[in-house]
Amino acid sequence: MPVAIITGASKGLGRALAEALAARGWDLVLDARGAEALEETAARLTGYGARVVPLPGDVTDAGHRSWLVAAARELGGVDLLVHNASALGAEPLVRLAELPIEGLRRALEVNLVAALGLVQEALPELRRSEVGAVVAVSSDAAAEAYETWGGYGASKAALDQLTAVLGVEEPGLRVWAVDPGDMATGLYAAAVPDDDGPRPDPASVVPAFLRLLEERPASGRYGAPALLEGVR
Repeated sequence: MPVAIITGASKGLGRALAEALAARGWDLVLDARGAEALEETAARLTGYGARVVPLPGDVTDAGHRSWLVAAARELGGVDLLVHNASALGAEPLVRLAELPIEGLRRALEVNLVAALGLVQEALPELRRSEVGAVVAVSSDAAAEAYETWGGYGASKAALDQLTAVLGVEEPGLRVWAVDPGDMATGLYAAAVPDDDGPRPDPASVVPAFLRLLEERPASGRYGAPALLEGVR
């Protein structure tokens, strides 16, 4: 069975992707800060026959990252690493003039530094895999100038560049930054709590990620809407 590590997997996109992979025969190591929600997710996914290891913790902790990779190694290795865990920097979002510097540091630590740390930890296993792949969940805020999204967007833009360079440096892997587009997630609700307009369920963009895994296009940055074209 292929093995995936997914961070931020207790809800939203991370949980939806984990469920889709479990249904397709993947074994999973799942990370999130909330232990109870993560355990509930793991219990649900074991119903697909998958081996699921829920490991609550903070991806900014080097020890926790080592723990995630060690658990995946026990399952057989690391075939896929999905960095989905994200921090906004301020909740709700604020303009750059009011953005706490500590909040920006937190966004960079979670969205960027932890991503590289986990990649470094998992690289030996990824290189050994015949289908080794890294997915970094990006955002349209990484490429567009949206008011109040400056700190978060900057961290995701840096993640995009890190991902692009990793793809060049590791030609034996597939390394994709994926902008999932607008979704109804807890992260968005925390970012803009006054915006209660309808948004797509995270599960609706999962086929975009599955298409990447099935077709294995070149490393690079992809948008879910384009990947979803022609997908039923």
